[in-house]
Amino acid sequence: MNAFTFTSPFELIPGDPARGLVLVADHAKRALPETYGALGLPASEFERHIAYDIGVEAVSRALAEKLGVPAVLGGFSRLLIDPNRGINDPTLIRQLYDGTIIPGNYPLTAEERKNRIDRFYLPFHNAVADMVNGVEAATGQAPLIIAVHSFTPSLLGRRRPWEVGVLWDIDNRAAGPLIEALRLMAI
Repeated sequence: MNAFTFTSPFELIPGDPARGLVLVADHAKRALPETYGALGLPASEFERHIAYDIGVEAVSRALAEKLGVPAVLGGFSRLLIDPNRGINDPTLIRQLYDGTIIPGNYPLTAEERKNRIDRFYLPFHNAVADMVNGVEAATGQAPLIIAVHSFTPSLLGRRRPWEVGVLWDIDNRAAGPLIEALRLMAI
């Protein structure tokens, strides 16, 4: 089996739910089911960040092992359908990404859109929900969820200056201390 071999919409990495932490790597793999071929793209496009978050699978596996926590890895390329988008997001199934036209995504029928949501997107999200619910059942509280991503050095022809990004929504109880720890490591 190689990096392009599709086996499942997700992969579960076991860990101790009592630790209260779940890792999610939705762009871990660049695989496509055989029926989609390469979406009309040359193989070289699957070496780029447009297909997956380069390095995230290995980092997520290492973190899960080191921390003893469970993880959910996405099992398909974001070029098929992007599990890090809302179901109504216009970039859920991209026709164009970082200057590359994705022929296999255009035109896309409503039936094929629903098929990709049902076969790939929802099973991945259900696996994440089940993992989160399992940790919550084990600890009695909502887990800390860390989504693992990687940056590409440039996007849309512009250099991206970040080495590390810590993003959060409203609650910064984990993000604040992590940012401070990263600052101290950089000194």
